[in-house]
Amino acid sequence: MRANPRREDRVRGWLAGVLPTLRLRLVVVFALVALTAAVSASGIAYWLNRDAVLTRAQNAALNDFRKSMEDNAGSLPRRYDCRQLRDAAEKMSGTTQNYEVLLTGEDADGSRCAVASDPGAFTMADVPPPLRTAVAKRRPVDSGNSYPYHLYWQRTSEEGGNEPFLVGGAKMIGEGPTPSGYMRKSLAPERDDLNSLAWSLGIATGLALVGAMLLAQAAASTVLRPVRRLGDAARRLGEGKLDTRLKVSGTDELAELSRTFNQTAESLEHRVADLSAREESSRRFVADMSHELRTPMTAISAVTEVLEEEQDNLDPMIAPAVQLVVSETRRLNDLVENLMEVTRFDAGTAKLVLDDVDVADQVTACIDARAWLDAVELDADRGVMARLDPRRLDVILANLIGNALKHGGSPVRVSVRTEESAAGGTGELLIEVADRGPGIPEEMLPHVFDRFFKASASRPRSEGSGLGLSIAQENAHIHGGSISVRNDTEHGGGAVFTLRLPRESHEGEAGQDDDADRGPGPDGGGRWRSGREGSDGEDGDGNGDGNGGGSDSGKGGDR
Repeated sequence: MRANPRREDRVRGWLAGVLPTLRLRLVVVFALVALTAAVSASGIAYWLNRDAVLTRAQNAALNDFRKSMEDNAGSLPRRYDCRQLRDAAEKMSGTTQNYEVLLTGEDADGSRCAVASDPGAFTMADVPPPLRTAVAKRRPVDSGNSYPYHLYWQRTSEEGGNEPFLVGGAKMIGEGPTPSGYMRKSLAPERDDLNSLAWSLGIATGLALVGAMLLAQAAASTVLRPVRRLGDAARRLGEGKLDTRLKVSGTDELAELSRTFNQTAESLEHRVADLSAREESSRRFVADMSHELRTPMTAISAVTEVLEEEQDNLDPMIAPAVQLVVSETRRLNDLVENLMEVTRFDAGTAKLVLDDVDVADQVTACIDARAWLDAVELDADRGVMARLDPRRLDVILANLIGNALKHGGSPVRVSVRTEESAAGGTGELLIEVADRGPGIPEEMLPHVFDRFFKASASRPRSEGSGLGLSIAQENAHIHGGSISVRNDTEHGGGAVFTLRLPRESHEGEAGQDDDADRGPGPDGGGRWRSGREGSDGEDGDGNGDGNGGGSDSGKGGDR
């Protein structure tokens, strides 16, 4: 029961590939209909005219031959000779029908003779054997048959089929050996007339096809014009122009479709306006809440710093509580900073401050500022330049490397390379961060960049806020790049995060970031390699010195 639908789908898909546009389909359908109608009409007209022309020529020639046979061969004496038979043949061929005559019979001596009006043109060999047999056959006379002999005819052509002929024959009725007569008439004039008719019908069919295609173009334009307007309106609606409406005129199906589109657009506009108002209210609430939290958090942070400095002088019974307050205060402060960064992305106010960056310098500065040199292996060529926002690149690197150290284990390998762009230009920058951990469960891979996502539900109180990888992805997007993740099954199964950035970013270029601390570079030139085996690294705090700039590095997307 499902074979036919599948076959219909295949046929529909094939037609869609061959005839991709509706205009082309309409033109082809019109052309096929017109061609079928024109060919059918022309074929019927041709065969009717052919039958009429050939029948008229055939009847005229055969009737004239019958009359001439009666007048000339019938007047021969009972015992005739070949000369008399030849004279009769010449007289029979002198009619207006212009056919050749062949007479056969027995002369007075009893010998057979066959004479023709034009001996070199028409002989017995030109008479088909079935016709000779039918002419010579005597039939019994009864109520259904008044004569023993009849007139027979057959259409033939020369060897090669170049010229058609009508060949007829009859035997005189009488006592004794009566002569038989045959005629051959050329049908070349009728053939020429029919060829002219065929050419005329072919030209008429071609004109009808052209006219049908022109009509199809006009009809397609009439039908597709409102469809095109509907498509343009739908495109504008998809681009966010929710006030798009169509002008409705008429009462046909297309007018009803336009009314439905207008109603849908109006409903969508109201719904989007309502959702936008709610979203704006939620963003404003988060932004206001984060902003309002900064003041008390500043005061609390100052108090916790004092408590942390005096921790050695506190009662051992309350020292753990103080340490808990200090760590939770820092975690809350990081969360507030991340929430404010997220609200800037959501509001579309995050901008790039671009600078020409040596990527190897930037990665080394990020690692050195967080004291990760012993836990990270860097594989990067010196002199790879890219026009990026140094602070945001530092945020991305801090999150990816810190996350790998915390959840994947050291040593973490960071490699930098470039790829040529298929569309030309300066190409892409690729930074891979690979750890030595167990990897990420396959079902979790699509969600690691979701906000507040943590792979382990049993660790809801982990230090990470679940926003770090999300913020890193947003920073990549604002550069025009992306971050992807996979498990390196060929080398132990650790997670590999791949950062792709264009080497020439353009969005939000507002000036240079003069305050960016690039950090120290390596001594000497050549390939940079830093890091040693066996170090567990630090906690991945993106608020350290250098370009951390308030990121929750290593804490988002906890695994």
